[in-house]
Amino acid sequence: MGTGGNFWQMNFYNGISFLGLWVLVGVAWLFSEDRRNFNWRVVIFGVLLQILIALFIFAVPAGAKVFLAVNDAVIHVMDSASAGARFMFGRLAISPGQSSGDGETSLGFILAFQAFPTIIFFSSLMSVLYFFRILPWIVRAFAYVFTKLMKVSGAESLVTASNIFVGVESALTIKPYLNTMTRSELCVVLTAGMATVASNILALYIFSLKTYFPAIAGHLISASLLSAPAALIMAKVMVPEAGVPETLGVHVKPPASEDKSVFEAVINGANAGLKMIAGISALLIAILGLLALCDMVLVFLGTQIHALSGAAINLSLKNICGYVFYPFTLIMGVPPQDAWTVARIVGERLIVTEVVSYQDLAAALARGEFHDPRSVVIATYALCGFAHLASMAIFVGGAAALAPTRTQDLTRVAFKALVAATLACMMTACVAGTFFTGQSILFGK
Repeated sequence: MGTGGNFWQMNFYNGISFLGLWVLVGVAWLFSEDRRNFNWRVVIFGVLLQILIALFIFAVPAGAKVFLAVNDAVIHVMDSASAGARFMFGRLAISPGQSSGDGETSLGFILAFQAFPTIIFFSSLMSVLYFFRILPWIVRAFAYVFTKLMKVSGAESLVTASNIFVGVESALTIKPYLNTMTRSELCVVLTAGMATVASNILALYIFSLKTYFPAIAGHLISASLLSAPAALIMAKVMVPEAGVPETLGVHVKPPASEDKSVFEAVINGANAGLKMIAGISALLIAILGLLALCDMVLVFLGTQIHALSGAAINLSLKNICGYVFYPFTLIMGVPPQDAWTVARIVGERLIVTEVVSYQDLAAALARGEFHDPRSVVIATYALCGFAHLASMAIFVGGAAALAPTRTQDLTRVAFKALVAATLACMMTACVAGTFFTGQSILFGK
């Protein structure tokens, strides 16, 4: 990917992205339940933590090399993951541009047979890493940093750190505390879940974009790291702490694995991945069908308006979302020539899920619709989260199942958490846009 503009132009857009970071905090404050109760410590240390992570990744050569090594390792692991899919589905599982050992070529990209099987593999891999206490140790380290620097409760730190690696099951790490959590803590639980993505789902996005964006794995991993403190910032600004959390100042540890052997961890992980695929498939079929139905109604209305007034109106849910997110796209530092394309892709995520949005991003890249590589990078970071309506229902349902007495409280903060998660994803994109130069080896690969 090229540099995408001259030196002064790049510095201008970097400045816009940095300014946008604070504008988004201001937007969260406007939606706050208590504007006079503003936690400056969470905001300042949360932003500082993001900047330190971004500096290491994007500005320090050693950090960039580490993440490129992680990117290459993940890509190789994904290639291994496809071995089982090729055995099961033959040519259907061969990715575009690749061939099997016996010379068979790909039939084109097929989501169900090429991308979904990687979820099963990564679910098993995460389960094995959890069994050997590798994953809990990493989660515990992140949670410790959040608790000490941002002075948030141990439970909300732990669930936020867990969401860097796992999805809705992260609520299990704080199950003993859910019934006594404050309203602000519950908002963090939901926001952290929707502002981040699980490791096994990352594989799906990588699979979709690696052909057009070779360093995509490194960027998505860095987006997951950056989104965790962003989620804490936005949740605490929108729903400030009004009580005293039970685990305030307490370092809560993740529970041990319930698996009794490595093989049991593999089996349980694979089964969890299969359930996730079933859920994603059902969600995509239902939502895309409903979206098509809504668009048919909107097209009909647009036709009637055109017949009555003569004004040509192109009504669709994607276009409506695009108009809503257009100013935010400019705030994130996307050049105007790419702003509408990014706005539609980022905006539609709210309705059609990030899976479809990443597919549309890959399609736009294939068609050569982007004029500046920074637009692609910013869109990639902005989309890296479960911030959509379907996910809101999933996370509320998952937490409510563990703490039925808090169902009403969870539903009351759910929409605020969705807004906070959306702002957190865009904040992460602003951080990436702040450090984008086109010269970094991580951006230039």
